[in-house]
Amino acid sequence: MTSIVLKRRALRIEQHPTIPLYVFTLAAEEVHQVADVARISRDEAGKLIGYQRPEKKQHVRQILEYLDSDEVLFPNGLIMALPASVRFKSSPGPSSSDGLCTSGTLEITLPDSPDAPRPAWIVDGQQRSLALARTRNTRLAVTIAGFVAEDLETQRDQFLRVNTVSPLPTNLVTELLPEVGTALPTKLSARKLPAVLVEALNHDKDSPFCGLVRRPSTTAEQKADAVVTDNSLTTAIQEALNSPSGAFFPYKNLSNNTVDTATIRQILVTYWTAVRDTFPDAWGLPPTRSRLMHGVGIRSMGRLMDRVMMAIDPASPHALQQARDELALIAPHCYWTKGRWPDLNIPWNELQNNPRHISTLSNYLLRIYVQEKAKAA
Repeated sequence: MTSIVLKRRALRIEQHPTIPLYVFTLAAEEVHQVADVARISRDEAGKLIGYQRPEKKQHVRQILEYLDSDEVLFPNGLIMALPASVRFKSSPGPSSSDGLCTSGTLEITLPDSPDAPRPAWIVDGQQRSLALARTRNTRLAVTIAGFVAEDLETQRDQFLRVNTVSPLPTNLVTELLPEVGTALPTKLSARKLPAVLVEALNHDKDSPFCGLVRRPSTTAEQKADAVVTDNSLTTAIQEALNSPSGAFFPYKNLSNNTVDTATIRQILVTYWTAVRDTFPDAWGLPPTRSRLMHGVGIRSMGRLMDRVMMAIDPASPHALQQARDELALIAPHCYWTKGRWPDLNIPWNELQNNPRHISTLSNYLLRIYVQEKAKAA
């Protein structure tokens, strides 16, 4: 079967020295033929594939209603990652370029059958692209900005950058950040190390969180076991990294901006293994059955980690037992799955993942720990 080559007038934007960028138009019905959506998921080996969030059906329906109306002005373009196989032919004559862009013709080879993989990927505008594929206004001209990048790393990097005005779900950003190797904006860069550590905790066999962290790529079959939200764990790690009194702060070298990630990971595994061993009946349960697995429990125990692990050498062969001994001091005063937190006057299942309850529970755990520590001295 002869391949179909789609030809469109285009501008090549002189922007990046090695990544070509083109601006062109497609008819609404052609968008679906040219590009697909890279849904975030994981392969059988656990490797992250894709980067797009799920379809928002109501949002798509609202766009479709507008596209199907009588008079449509649709300046909202799409951003696509194009394959290296695209060809650009400059228009003849010196007037084809003004130093900023060059006019010409862009050629995109389409698949031989509707079931074959499409040559491009939607980086921004997936909800719009879904509506465009369904509109009866099939010849509506759609503005496309396409950059040539077949590697997922570059696509994810651009995906994170362009989705800043309308923020992406925090947990989606958290899962994608470890896969991006390029320089990131300061705010995203600060979140990358916690995201990498959460990724390790969820996949490393020696981690007490192995398989327990719920992420955007978590399948329906895995959700029964994935009882901890990655946002709570990521935030707990961020606090320990950024606070001068945090357990991880001593392992940041501010002079050369390096971090002893291996030691931080060891502290996390040691401490949370001790938590699991101290509260076995509360570990691994859904948050509705255990507030230890709830955001309020993860965040509050994360703050207690700063005090407990400060005095423990993570490289010591006795580190895990030392952490267990420290947590044993608070164990009789905790009510993760039943009862009432006496000093707080709150039933166990009414603690919520909000700043007031996180602060209240954190202060309570720290106060009990200090009191019991003083008694044992």
